[in-house]
Amino acid sequence: MSILPILIAPNPILRRKATLVSVVDNSIRELLKDMEETMIAENGIGLAAPQIGISKQILIMDVPTNISVDGEEIEGLEAYPNFFKMINPKISWASEQIATCQEGCLSVPGQFAPIKRPEKVRVKYLNENGESCETEFSHLQAACVQHEMDHLDGKLFVDYLSSIKRDMFIRKAQKIAQNR
Repeated sequence: MSILPILIAPNPILRRKATLVSVVDNSIRELLKDMEETMIAENGIGLAAPQIGISKQILIMDVPTNISVDGEEIEGLEAYPNFFKMINPKISWASEQIATCQEGCLSVPGQFAPIKRPEKVRVKYLNENGESCETEFSHLQAACVQHEMDHLDGKLFVDYLSSIKRDMFIRKAQKIAQNR
């Protein structure tokens, strides 16, 4: 396994629509392991393949079910671990209710903004064994999976902001990345 470098905006690979994975094989499973190691090393909760320079429809996320979009623990919900590896994910349903989440991104380091997204989504995807799955997400999990799926479409969370704010965030992120 390897820790891979994270691309920083405005890298053009981050703006490409990722290609579908035709076969889930050992190379894809190895990539998923590398992504997991990279995400953990960077203290992230999600990572999409384009963020490491691989333009494929693959994402991972590790978000407990009992964390709200505000990052607070939700009483009464079990905090079982929820590590997801998704290949070719597609939203099959989204709630009409909207939630606002303070989002950040490993490809736009040090920058955070409130982003509005559907409060709940249902996602169809292939798991690491190539099996078809469908999972419903809410709270922070829903925000995270939508954020990572945006990466697969060449979109960043800063695209939900005004062009002035977006450009400022990207410039600041580049400075932070240069000073690492």
